[in-house]
Amino acid sequence: MCLYSRDMLKIILSELNHNLIWMKWGWTAWMFLYFMISGTHPLITVHQPPVLTAALGEDLIMPCHLNLSNEEKMTARPVLYWVHTDNEKLWVPSERYKRRVDLLDSDPLSLNKSIRLKNVQLADNGKYLCKVSVTMAGGKSFRMKGNGTLVMVYGNMTFGLTSHNDSLLQCEVNVTQGPGLVLSIFHNECKPQTVDSASGDTDAALPYVTLSETIPLRGGGKYECQLHLNENLIVESIFNYTPPESGVAVFPEPWFLYVALLLVPTTILLGLVTVLLINRP
Repeated sequence: MCLYSRDMLKIILSELNHNLIWMKWGWTAWMFLYFMISGTHPLITVHQPPVLTAALGEDLIMPCHLNLSNEEKMTARPVLYWVHTDNEKLWVPSERYKRRVDLLDSDPLSLNKSIRLKNVQLADNGKYLCKVSVTMAGGKSFRMKGNGTLVMVYGNMTFGLTSHNDSLLQCEVNVTQGPGLVLSIFHNECKPQTVDSASGDTDAALPYVTLSETIPLRGGGKYECQLHLNENLIVESIFNYTPPESGVAVFPEPWFLYVALLLVPTTILLGLVTVLLINRP
């Protein structure tokens, strides 16, 4: 029994030693492969924000930053490309973007490749890619790109009493199509029940949709209309309402009385002038 146990122990130890040898060689192979790959592909990344919102007619900064590992050195100025997903070029600007795009950093060796898009229009919505071509030490050249930035544009927000019913409060805003945009109305920081809501039906002929909310007036106070992108507030408008006091009659201005009071002294003056002219020798 003891001999059998001793033999089994030898077999187990032999197997463990064999497995350890394979694990050692396996880790060595993986490390060798890692250093081979890291030696042929530089650690360069292009960072862009996933989503940006812009007000119609305003300027928009579109960030793009290059990150290089400490071991990597650029030997020439990187070549920058900013493109829309419909293949329109922002940089170098195509005719559509001519005189509307500037680089934030004019240093050709800067890692900041952000741009400013001027006078944003509704048609400027969509996804934009930042691409760069870089030349590293040793003459290696690479083309890298970010994950893209989705630009959503919103117009002027209107918020006030409806033209057909002064007991209803309506908020509207035109926005370009994109996920996560929500329009809401709050009364004294509470969300009242809406009587009409439009989430923005798609019309292929228009570059935007209209978001709309309508609520009944429920007493005085502060009403807020807010446009959110997910949890982030994009723009808001405030409507302060003071209801008329109950039991107090409101009379129209007595304009006829005002006119009569003005005409009486004028008439008397004209009569006196007429009498003086008649009795003049």
